[in-house]
Order: sequence, then C-alpha cells, then structure tokens
Amino acid sequence: MLKIHQLFLRTFVLIFLGILFTLTIVTYFWSKNIYMNQIEKNLIQNIDTFSIVVKDLDNIDTILKDLKASVNLRITIIDEKGNVIAESDKNKESMDNHSNREEVLQAKDFGIGKIVRFSNTVNKELLYIAKKVTINKNIYFIRMADYTNKITDNFIKLTAQIFGFIAFFLIIGFFITYSISIKIKKETDNILNFLTQLSDKKPTYILKSRYTQEFYKITRLLNKVALKLSKREKQKAKQTAKLKIANRQKDEIISALSHEFKNPIAIISGYSETILNDNDMPVVMKEKFLSKIHSNANKMSHIIDKLRLTLKLEEGKQELLLTPCPIKNILNDITSDLEDKYKNREIIISGEDIDLKVDETLISMAISNLIENALKYSEDEVFVELTDNSIIIKDKGIGIEAKELEKIRNKFYRVSNNGWNNSLGLGLFIVQAILSLHNFKLEINSEFNKGSEFRIKY
Repeated sequence: MLKIHQLFLRTFVLIFLGILFTLTIVTYFWSKNIYMNQIEKNLIQNIDTFSIVVKDLDNIDTILKDLKASVNLRITIIDEKGNVIAESDKNKESMDNHSNREEVLQAKDFGIGKIVRFSNTVNKELLYIAKKVTINKNIYFIRMADYTNKITDNFIKLTAQIFGFIAFFLIIGFFITYSISIKIKKETDNILNFLTQLSDKKPTYILKSRYTQEFYKITRLLNKVALKLSKREKQKAKQTAKLKIANRQKDEIISALSHEFKNPIAIISGYSETILNDNDMPVVMKEKFLSKIHSNANKMSHIIDKLRLTLKLEEGKQELLLTPCPIKNILNDITSDLEDKYKNREIIISGEDIDLKVDETLISMAISNLIENALKYSEDEVFVELTDNSIIIKDKGIGIEAKELEKIRNKFYRVSNNGWNNSLGLGLFIVQAILSLHNFKLEINSEFNKGSEFRIKY
C-alpha cells in the first residue's frame, strides 16, 4: 500500500506524461496544419506573382531553371489540354499528360487545386498547388510544389521548441508539486504520530498545523478529541477513586452493622437461653431478663428504622406532615426522655418559645439526635438556646477536628479518631436531610478538645 505522498507523486507523473504526450500530439497536428496553410498561401502568392510577371512563354524553360535555383520550388506549366509546356525539375518531353492529375482537375473546376503526393519525377513527397491563369488569352495551369520533407524538418524544429517550453514549465510544476507532497507527508506523519499517542491515551504535545485549512480543521478536531479523552480519563480516575472509597465505606458499614447488632443479639440469645434452661428461675429475675430482651429487640428495631428512614430521605420518598408546633414543647419532651437515659446529666434550655410549621416527628428526631450527640461526647451540661432564627445546641466536649467538619454530614461517614464515633454514620446525615426537607440549614462550629456548636437556622 502506497503512502499518500507516493500516491500523489505517482499520480502526478502519470498526469505529467499524459499531458506532455497529449500536448505534443495536439501541438504537432495543430502546428502542422497552420504551417501547411501558410506554405499553401505562399505558393498561391508565388503563382500569382509569377503569372503577372510572365507575359509570354518565350525562354520559359530558362526562367523556370533560374527561379528554381532562387526559391527551391518545383514549377510546372501545363496547357489547357494537360500537356506540360515547361518544367523546372525534369525534361518536359518525357513527362506524361497531366490533364487527369487531381490538382489540375480541381483547378479546372474551382480555379485552384491542391494535393500532397509522392512524385516519381523527383522521388520525394510534395505539396502541389495548381492555379488556372490566362497568358496571352490562352488558359494555362501554373503548378508550384514545395517539398514536404522541408516542411517536416521545419515543423520538427518548431515542435521541439514547443515541447521544450512545455516540458520546462511542467518540470517546474513537478518540483513545486513534489515539495508540496513532502510537506503533506510531514503533516500526515505528524497527525499519525499524534493518533498513535492518542491511542495509547498519552499525547505529549498539542497538534498544530496552518499549512492548509483542511489540516488546520483536522488538527483542531484531534486536539478537542484528545482533550475530551483526557477529561474522561480523569473522570474515570475519580470514579475509580470514588468506587474504592465506596467499597471501603461498604466494608466499614458492614463492620458497623455487625458491631451494632452483635451486642443486642448476644444479649437476647444469652437471656432467652437462660430462661429456657432454668425452669425454676424466680419470677423477678425472669421479668428482668425479659425486659433486657425487649429493650435490645427495640434497639435492633430502632437501627432498622433508622436505615429505612435514611433510604427514604435519600430517595426523596419521605413525606412531610407540616403543622404549627411550639418548639419549647418539643424540646421539653426530648429532654425528658434523654434525662431518663443519661442519669446525672443536665440539659439547659434558654430563650423565648417560637412556633414553627414543621413535621413534629421528624424535627423531634433531628433535634434529639443533636442533643444526644452532645451528651455522648461531653461530660458537662448541654445548652439549648432558642433565638428568632435558630436553635443552638452547645456542649463542652471533645469537639471535632477541622478536617472532619464537612465530612461528618455524609452518609455512613464515621469519625473514629480521638474517641469521636457517630455509630453507623447516619445520625448527622439524617439530621441534614430532615432539615433540608424543611428548608432549614445546619451550621457546625467546633474546636478540638473545647466543644461543639450545632445551629439549626430557619
């Protein structure tokens, strides 16, 4: 298979030879026709001049001999009956009657006759021109002939000159075309090299070409393709990184779920086995064990409910039942439940009460989650403050490191450094999702080892 510049050159050489051959043939016949017409006109003019000069036919043979030596033309004078009465190249006595010669017949009918014919007399091919004239009231045919070999020789010189002229310009065109083909080869090689690198997804340079508009457009498109592929590779790398993180999170989630369910299942299994194996167990102890089984079953149910709620919130399937609610009443209910769970801990509520149009169940869950987090990760009082535009939960606990502040809102994200562990990593995600449904905003400010502030802005 040929390269493009080789194909280009081969095509040009064939076209070059075809044009040269065609032009030579056309020029040959065109020039020959012009040259023959010119010779014909010259012979006719010579005949006209000769017919005017010759007043009588005395000493005509001598005149023809002298004229032959001067102009190198064959001259024949023929009478009306076809008899040769004067001839420049041969003895007229030995010549046949010319009344049936083609040029003489044409001259009889049309006044002038012409033909190209080989002459046995001079053993050469000649162009014959015969013209009917009147000399001393008698009709004669003056015939002049020029040698075609002389015409051919002159024409060959002319053709050679024309051929050389055409060849000169075609050769110049060839070298110009050859230089163009070399440039095209460089451009195509550059594009092929770029495509090779592009196939390996590692182009090391930006493709440039201003040689032609087509090459310019091709290089621009290839650069755009390379840029898009580069962006896709980066996106794939990001997606791969995300998948790795997701897989790691999945492992952590499975680990967290196993941990969350392990203790309740162990407790339920242990207490139920004890009850089944001890028929004489006191009623008080049996009730205590059953209570433990019940509370741990509720704990497992609560974990499952939290996972289901997370899925609903994420898929946007959780519906809101909005009603005007006094926030202090919600806070009082939450603190009452949490103080029973966290003995010897105090939750201090301050600020004026305010009514908000909220889903009471969901907003209670969100606020309760934030307050319980504050109780888990601090040992002092937890402060809840109501303002005109926000609910603020403050603690003096271990705080959250700056690098973790944005991440803790993500689903299943668990902070485990320095003892800060948000269980399954669903608590703050659920809080954020519930607040977003209400068009509320959660702001978190925290200093490590000094405490945290969670602000619900409405």
